[in-house]
Amino acid sequence: MSKKLTQQEINNQVWKACDTFRGTIDATQYKDYILTMLFIKYISDVNKEKRADYMDKYNGDIERVERAMKHERFKVPEDSSFEHLYESRNADNLGELINISLENIEDANRSKLEKVFRNIDYNSEPNLGQTKDRNRRLKHLLTDFEVLDLRPSNLEGNDIIGDSYEYLIANFASDAGKKAGEFYTPSQVSTLLAKLVEPKEGDRVCDPTCGSGSLLLKVADEIGSKNVALNGQELNGSTWALARMNMFLHEMDNAHIEWGDTLNNPLLKENDALMKFDVVVANPPFSLDKWGADDANADRYNRFHRGVPPKSKGDYAFVTHMIETLNEHGKAGVVLPHGVLFRGSSEGKIREQLIKENLLKAVIGLPANLFFGTGIPATILVFDKNKGDNTDVLFIDASNEFENAKNQNKLSDANIDKIFTTYKNWETVDKYSYVAKLEEIKENDYNLNIPRYVDTFEEEEPVDIKATQEEIKAIKQQIEAVEQKLEQHLAALGI
Repeated sequence: MSKKLTQQEINNQVWKACDTFRGTIDATQYKDYILTMLFIKYISDVNKEKRADYMDKYNGDIERVERAMKHERFKVPEDSSFEHLYESRNADNLGELINISLENIEDANRSKLEKVFRNIDYNSEPNLGQTKDRNRRLKHLLTDFEVLDLRPSNLEGNDIIGDSYEYLIANFASDAGKKAGEFYTPSQVSTLLAKLVEPKEGDRVCDPTCGSGSLLLKVADEIGSKNVALNGQELNGSTWALARMNMFLHEMDNAHIEWGDTLNNPLLKENDALMKFDVVVANPPFSLDKWGADDANADRYNRFHRGVPPKSKGDYAFVTHMIETLNEHGKAGVVLPHGVLFRGSSEGKIREQLIKENLLKAVIGLPANLFFGTGIPATILVFDKNKGDNTDVLFIDASNEFENAKNQNKLSDANIDKIFTTYKNWETVDKYSYVAKLEEIKENDYNLNIPRYVDTFEEEEPVDIKATQEEIKAIKQQIEAVEQKLEQHLAALGI
């Protein structure tokens, strides 16, 4: 029995393929070419294996084989498969041929893949260079992927491809630096957020700024079942495409991912109203400028009835959108900059109203340098539409809960467990957490700055002046003794 392909082997080979583009374009761009090619290679290999199985099953009856193939998850025209592209690797118009294949695959899977490849151009001169260089790079890319046999029977497990996709997205984020925040939330933060909203089987889940879809998938992982309705919206077209492919590779074929601006054009709707969800999670862009404040008062969904956030800071615009899309028992978890806890003006009024409506459940301060693109510490706000008579708010100062990693800090499993256990137990822990009464928050003018509630001050031990003086005296005596010995040695040497 031949050895099956492991996730690590796929990761290594695909990461090697990235060398084709490094130095030509940055990671925010070449990730699109790499991840799209992985998707095409996978669905091509799956179809190749399925076709071979049907040929065997139906004794080479082509008609019956073709009929059976129509019921597969994806249809891959023979003249558009990865195999066909590899055979064409020496063509003078290779980039154009790849684009045509993508169009054909999209057309053959209109209900699933419509517009998914629209933002991917393998024939782009600005990105991939002039024709000769572009052909060379694309030939290398096809050659690197050709050695991967991604037929299901050759894979070590069912989740390998999806997990590899996630691994690669994380590594691209690391390479992309500042621009990574546009498409990726660090895995450990996603895990924590997914735990805090406590999703359950059958839930309808949404991420209104879903990026590549990783946070939605973490929520599904937390549930441990595919019996969950995943919904998302993403502004960036190429990132939206990655999210769609990411869902398919994780066998979340029914995920509903829209492409558009959530604040100005929400597309997750039912009966001309905003869809309602059991769980909403998000890591929106921090303090987004020009988010659409000028049109907020005329919002047809009345999302900003608590007030309109500042033009230059869209944080509470995302928060209020999320709140308005929760059903009567829904929970929301959102990652935001610390400024949302204490900034005044319209943000202060919105914050006060959210607290008065008894929607805020917890405020969790995270360590600095967790996120790609920014070293500032962030906070997680947890909202709950079903708090009942409990008007308390839990504050957790987890700013020291991290491990040092290569380029940034990260939350360990132990860090995550500590935060979540404290949250579940709803307890005050000295210098770590505090359950605040509504009256206390009101007395603080609805300021949620964590140090107002969690005292982490460590008193310094008092200094014993007399003992310190004695210690200094003893050190001086030691120095004098050493100097005397040194003078004696120098004298003996005639110096």
